[in-house]
Amino acid sequence: MTLVLRFAAGSHKGLIREGNEDSGYAGPRLLAVADGMGGAAAGEVASSEVLGSIVRLDEDVPGADLLTLLGDAVQGANDRLRQMVEEDPQLEGMGCTLTAMLWTGQRMGLVHVGDSRAYLLRDGALVQITQDHTWVQRLVDEGRITPEEAETHPQRSLLMRALDGRGQVEPDLSIREVRAGDRYLICSDGLSGPVSHQTLQDTLGSYYAPEQTVQELIQLALRGGGPDNITCIVADVIDVGATDTMSGQFNDVPVVVGAVADAPPSSAAADRSIADTPAGRAAGLGRGPQGAFGPAEGYEEGYGAQGGFGPAEGYEGEYGYGSGEPSVYGTEDFDEGRPRKRKRKGLTISLAALVTLGLLGGAGWFGYQWTQDQYYVGTQEDHVAIYQGINQNLAGLSLSSVHSSYSKIQLKWLPEDQQAHVKKTISVGSMKDAQSTVNELDGWVQLCQRAARANTPATPPATQAVYLAATPTPTEKNRGPAAAPTTSPSTAPTPTAPVAPTPAPNATPPAGAAQGDQAPLSEEELSRANSCPKQ
Repeated sequence: MTLVLRFAAGSHKGLIREGNEDSGYAGPRLLAVADGMGGAAAGEVASSEVLGSIVRLDEDVPGADLLTLLGDAVQGANDRLRQMVEEDPQLEGMGCTLTAMLWTGQRMGLVHVGDSRAYLLRDGALVQITQDHTWVQRLVDEGRITPEEAETHPQRSLLMRALDGRGQVEPDLSIREVRAGDRYLICSDGLSGPVSHQTLQDTLGSYYAPEQTVQELIQLALRGGGPDNITCIVADVIDVGATDTMSGQFNDVPVVVGAVADAPPSSAAADRSIADTPAGRAAGLGRGPQGAFGPAEGYEEGYGAQGGFGPAEGYEGEYGYGSGEPSVYGTEDFDEGRPRKRKRKGLTISLAALVTLGLLGGAGWFGYQWTQDQYYVGTQEDHVAIYQGINQNLAGLSLSSVHSSYSKIQLKWLPEDQQAHVKKTISVGSMKDAQSTVNELDGWVQLCQRAARANTPATPPATQAVYLAATPTPTEKNRGPAAAPTTSPSTAPTPTAPVAPTPAPNATPPAGAAQGDQAPLSEEELSRANSCPKQ
């Protein structure tokens, strides 16, 4: 029995994001998806560099110690990110997830960090074989929320682990025995978020070719709103014998999609030792600005700037895609009734145009009304504000306005990654979610102010106030609500001195505040306060 992988990969920037920070690689032995984070801090650079660092795993059939091989490769990728940040401090805060599978021909090694996912479809049942390294998954594991609540939790994008060049990586490593007929899916959360588990199972079980399945999965994510970058790999385990006529029909050319295809990683480009290998040649494979997939023949033109996936619905017809009906010009004798027929056709077209314009006008009005039910958190001068509408302009008209301004939640007190999130704006589902995000940012401000006061030499003041400690919060990805403690801006602690006024939330610490007038920071708070800006 000879087992081989038949694979396809695809990537799309989605309908909301300005660029694609996902990267994907599919080869005869290595399948990998990296989801960049960091926004302005170059998430696309991180995902490209990580895949560029591990791509050499696809060169040879790996040895018996798969886990050591994968673990070393991931640590090397993390070291590469650390080196890049040291060379260019502007990249501070970038990072990415990584979910990758390494194939030996009989077994599959799996490495996983973050919230990209790997699934296995076997005997018609789909099972998620990775566990999300997120805050909400921890809450589910502890029984504090249900899996259904986790799907809509405002902090569902908060990552507990990621490749970001800081310290040692702690990936999940495992070995899986494979069977002929297995189908694997690796994807970023741009697919697993808007598409339900049941729909993924039905789709993976309904399409034969991986290429066809990849198309349909990305279409489903787009129909679900396309709120994030979408990247997925589908790989089938096929049993081909030496006498099997199908064995020579499987393409083993590696495929690269997403950010790594747009801009090959500098580390891979500089390494001439892999330039003439399948993985090295794969780094030169290009695609359209919205993403492409391969290596299936016949789909190269199907996934261009408009995000199409082949023939438009209703054009397949009996005459084939793009052929239309056969021409009948010259097959009939000219008759005088034909001009009147054209006139009626012209009138029909005019009426259709008027109806279309009316529908467009109505759609525009309803569209504007829809925008006014949307909210996001952004900046107003040097502080945080909640905006009503969407962060877009239409014919010079802004589609958003300030709903609530928080002058005391100043950007200078937020960690750099949080500042980057707010500057790029944080999309939320409702005003309640927006207020929750603001509360979390306010908690960060209070924590950073406490840390600043703890590092300031004590000067005995007349009166002093105790500031509340912020709840520790994990690292946030660029596409979810900002990670921060949940202290409410309206909550104020009781002054330590009877005559001292209660400080407003996130108020700037008094110049003479002494360390002894506030509760000392815990070890966990001190650890998180390391990300606070130096004042």
